[in-house]
Amino acid sequence: MFRSYLRLLLFTCGLLVGLQVPGYIVDYSQRVEAHLLESREGLKGFEDTAKRFFNGDLQALVRHYRSSDDPVFTSDANSIESLLIRNRQFEQEWQILQGPWLAKTWHVLVTANPQLREETLNGYRYQILLNPEALAWGLSCALLLALVVESLLLLLGWVALGGRRKAVQESWR
Repeated sequence: MFRSYLRLLLFTCGLLVGLQVPGYIVDYSQRVEAHLLESREGLKGFEDTAKRFFNGDLQALVRHYRSSDDPVFTSDANSIESLLIRNRQFEQEWQILQGPWLAKTWHVLVTANPQLREETLNGYRYQILLNPEALAWGLSCALLLALVVESLLLLLGWVALGGRRKAVQESWR
């Protein structure tokens, strides 16, 4: 009986952990989108200047600033270049997050931007979403956790007994 309750507890823990995955992915996506919009807004004035004087080429604007003898312009060139690099990173993150769910999930859980992942984790509030994707994640994680833990315990028991099975007593003798 105790073993059955442990199975239920494992299954429930797996279900609750799995239900968090879609919520975390949504939060991460929203954070990326917010940073992307902010970086676009930060570049807007420089893009206008590049359109007027350099046919919209921001790199030409940066080169022009760098070639100036004025240290203020040189410093601004570094600032603009930093904004461009940051914007490019957010654009790449956003493009990945527009892909298929498996690629998006793998990216967020494994290869996401460490800074954004940490920001998302720090601001994440546990939630239980009741949509098909969340339920599929929850049930999958629950079954996987229960299967792995029970298999591991059975393997440990088998090793502890030296690979022998308990002899079944025959009650009819």
